[in-house]
Amino acid sequence: MGWEMDKVFGDYVAIRAEDNGVSIIGLTRGKDTKFHHTEKLDKGEVLLAQFTENTSAIKVRGKATIYCRYGVIESGV
Repeated sequence: MGWEMDKVFGDYVAIRAEDNGVSIIGLTRGKDTKFHHTEKLDKGEVLLAQFTENTSAIKVRGKATIYCRYGVIESGV
């Protein structure tokens, strides 16, 4: 397993929308942080996201449950 497999097995988060209209925003790495991807989730929808060489942060706006290796986090409560 080399560098390519590290990309596949990187940190993932699962985000479950608890209300309609939850926004998920991916932010870039590098000198200037920028938005590079957005998603809208409705109640009950789930998004699996991964931190990669391009994604350094994920912003969640709205009421959602976030599952990651560090535990469970509630947003927008």
